[in-house]
Amino acid sequence: MSIIEKAANRFGQDKGEITPAPKIKLDNSNEQSSRIIKEHNTHNLDKPMIAQVEINLAKLHQLGMITPDQGKTLAAQEFRGIKRSLIQNAFIKGVGEIHHGNLIMVTSSLPKEGKTFCAINLAMSIATEMDHTVLLVDADVARPSVLRTLGLKSAVGLMDILLDEKLDLADVMINTNVNTLRILPAGTSHRHATELLASQAMSSLLNEISNRYPDRIVIFDSPPLLPTTEARVLASQMGQIVMVVEAETTTQHAVKEALRQIETSPHINLIYNKARAFPGGTNYGYGYYD
Repeated sequence: MSIIEKAANRFGQDKGEITPAPKIKLDNSNEQSSRIIKEHNTHNLDKPMIAQVEINLAKLHQLGMITPDQGKTLAAQEFRGIKRSLIQNAFIKGVGEIHHGNLIMVTSSLPKEGKTFCAINLAMSIATEMDHTVLLVDADVARPSVLRTLGLKSAVGLMDILLDEKLDLADVMINTNVNTLRILPAGTSHRHATELLASQAMSSLLNEISNRYPDRIVIFDSPPLLPTTEARVLASQMGQIVMVVEAETTTQHAVKEALRQIETSPHINLIYNKARAFPGGTNYGYGYYD
């Protein structure tokens, strides 16, 4: 049995397939959605003073995305199932403990398969947990889209920390109006992004992110695997990987080649995205649009 068949079979035992919702454009013109203020961090998750942004949760809901206050929806139900084993793996202690198990990379073979949609929804779903906080990192440093998808303005972030040793994680991490959700933007684009992500500075940053708060899960929206080298560098430092596969579009060859590039990673899951329901099957009604 091939690696893709094994991964698909393992993932399919617990997860439903995903079908697309109607495409709705996110209006980035609403300046209120990207209003930045300074306030005291009452949760003591990082330095006392840290930027906060207001995510327009109503617009996210219109896009078919998960928001903490929307109640029970098909999307919310599906991501509850997806996150459960990831959370369990993240905090295994002793026998079976996963190095950097709380660092979870969301990627795909090719662009526009749904990785950003899935990364944001996964982060939002984990943010509803009673015992965990979540940091969403836009690690697609060449084509960052997390802030844009959330209706927020670009900001300094990951690349800037790696380039400037005077910058601290707390200097660039953003609080949101979802109390348990933080965002680390991609930051300034750089021609040596792959080398920066493979650097000792990145390894030190990942150790800090992984160990600083014992209850935190970190979701990385990664570049796609096949057209970039950054994704492979990131994958080598992640505890868990979620690979998004676009139904009826991504070829089996592309998926096999992407999986081959990360085959040394011990914990890989698949999300089969934008799938149509099979006759007589259940229709899971949410999707992704870049």
